[in-house]
Amino acid sequence: MDVKLINPFIDAFMTIMPQVGFQNIARGKVALKEKAADSLGVTALVGLTKEIRGNVAYNMSDETARFIASTMMCGMPVAAFDEMAQSAISELSNMLTANAATNLTALGIEVDISTPSLTIGDGFTVKISDAQYVAIEMIADGHILEINIALK
Repeated sequence: MDVKLINPFIDAFMTIMPQVGFQNIARGKVALKEKAADSLGVTALVGLTKEIRGNVAYNMSDETARFIASTMMCGMPVAAFDEMAQSAISELSNMLTANAATNLTALGIEVDISTPSLTIGDGFTVKISDAQYVAIEMIADGHILEINIALK
């Protein structure tokens, strides 16, 4: 996969996360993976269409999802991954992907995004692609969120 299709997602994370309250943002490991990702607990899947097609899946632990939701809600405690926290994670995945789509458009690549689908629980896999995809660990205030990107 062409790096020019990956960087817009990294740039979106680096841009959006400080806007929703995070201080320390970094990129972790990058890996090439096959077809499906093991759920870490919470996965938001967003489809992309138009000039490029594929999926982006934001995969994180339940603890990370609750931390992100709490941060987005100005530090309000989030003891359980309830409807409010689920809404926050869905909105974040929408914001990240929309910003990445804007970044892709700036490169001359038109793209539309779908509404995020949220999956919750351990012990299952999420199909990302029919082939290989890129998995990028992004770290926000010490919490890892894995961005899985499969585009054609």
